[in-house]
Amino acid sequence: MADNILVAVAWPYANGSIHLGQAAGCYLPADIFARYHRLKGNNVLMVSGSDSHGTPITLQAEKTGKSPDDIVDSYHNEFLNNWRKFGISFDLFTTTRTENHSNVVEKIFNKLLEKGHIYKSSMSQPFCPKDNRFLPDRYVEGVCPNCDFEAARGDQCDNCGRTLDPQDLKEIKCRICSDTPEFRNSEHFFLKLTDFEDSLADWIQTQSHWKTNVKNFSKAYIQKGLKDRAITRDINWGVPVPVQGYENKRIYVWFEAVIGYLSASIEWSESQVDVKWEDFWTGDSKAYYFMGKDNIPFHTIIWPAILTGYEGLNLPYDVPANEYLQLEGLKFSTSRDWAVWLPEYLDKYDPDPLRYVLTAIMPETSDSDFTWEQYKRLNNDELVATFGNLVHRTLSMLGRNFDSQIPEKPAKLDDESIQLLEFASKELENIALNIELCKFKLALESAMKIARNANQYLDAKKPWHTIKTSVDETKKTLWVSLAILNCLKIGLYPFLPFTAEKLHGMLGYGDEINSSGWNWQPDDLISGSILPKPQPLFKKIDIDEDN
Repeated sequence: MADNILVAVAWPYANGSIHLGQAAGCYLPADIFARYHRLKGNNVLMVSGSDSHGTPITLQAEKTGKSPDDIVDSYHNEFLNNWRKFGISFDLFTTTRTENHSNVVEKIFNKLLEKGHIYKSSMSQPFCPKDNRFLPDRYVEGVCPNCDFEAARGDQCDNCGRTLDPQDLKEIKCRICSDTPEFRNSEHFFLKLTDFEDSLADWIQTQSHWKTNVKNFSKAYIQKGLKDRAITRDINWGVPVPVQGYENKRIYVWFEAVIGYLSASIEWSESQVDVKWEDFWTGDSKAYYFMGKDNIPFHTIIWPAILTGYEGLNLPYDVPANEYLQLEGLKFSTSRDWAVWLPEYLDKYDPDPLRYVLTAIMPETSDSDFTWEQYKRLNNDELVATFGNLVHRTLSMLGRNFDSQIPEKPAKLDDESIQLLEFASKELENIALNIELCKFKLALESAMKIARNANQYLDAKKPWHTIKTSVDETKKTLWVSLAILNCLKIGLYPFLPFTAEKLHGMLGYGDEINSSGWNWQPDDLISGSILPKPQPLFKKIDIDEDN
């Protein structure tokens, strides 16, 4: 029976382009995971959207003299184009500006308020006398009280990951004018996180399948003690507070954005006939939340607290958060323009080589580093010289010697051929196992082991020589090699979807890979088929340092 799997992916702020650090951190791993499970025959719902209400958007709007709506529209369209060209296969990529999202947020807010998990209280909030305005969390910055990072925001420290309140900051200043704000009281609504401290601690303790860094971070966060957090702010951009008398306040983004996973699921279900959103939120369904490590507390603490208080919906099954991908040894920085921007890359180069490289260096358990030299090496030595070469030499020899016709299945195979086919079958199982465990680097390595072993097999069999002495022996060798290519197109499809589909067609199939599913047997080949003229799958590249 097929499993129901929710793939929930971090919502990017619609105030800037996606860079490779974000792509490797959450979007690519989520897509690999979703593509595999679809191919396996499971029911997958992969959702996300543009986070449209964060203060980074209003900051960008003020900086550029545009309206927040204009900023969101521009970047949302850019994101959609990114996903199409990079092969990120969302079932729905929406925004938090929809009426549906506001309605779902309002429903959850009201239920938590009714149950006493949300309450009113006054809070001390930074106010800038010079700008005559209350300052949302991201409008202030200062020194983190936890790690002394000098550019901590009012909501979170990017260095240590600790969530913060503005009054926690040392040497606080206004990001608009750099003056020191004063603190004034303002009445707001608070989420009573302290209601859930014990239940969350017990729940986290039982998550034995979580990554060690995710579980340890979450446990340490709980052990320091949860604090009730304000979920409204004195701003005019965001989801309205559904309580009379609070028309000039908005629900704050850290509370309403995580609800987007649910609202997006509901929005998606409205276009479906036989599938309900509840199928992915209740019962035996499993929800996987993909994001970078800076978002861990929002998905292992705050969102589970909201879900627990709301009742009736599944908590996250796994939160396979990645560490950071750095660029040439330094952290990606939007402010310093130290980044490789995804739309700029996709305007120049093919998507699959980047998907391959980012998977091979994915920061799954520790920070990793992207360099252009490494990109060239992995593309040229592994994609071109290993996988691409295997495809080229097999199909070229078939074309030269057998008019590109797939041979009949051999009546008997020698030990070397049997061992290679058995090895491929075992490694395909390892690919599946590691993808299910969100160990994508290991899964990719298994696929490349198959390709390397197949190249060694051809080197040993020397079909370019045996064609002169034994046509039947050469046919056997090429049949085995073609069977391996048929295996690789499946094993590599989650990682290299464009290339795998191209190879699928080059092996004589007229449908899409999804039609065959995550299944492979050596005799799946369509014997007697005349294959089209092979085309190179990859290009050797030479990227200068200016890129």
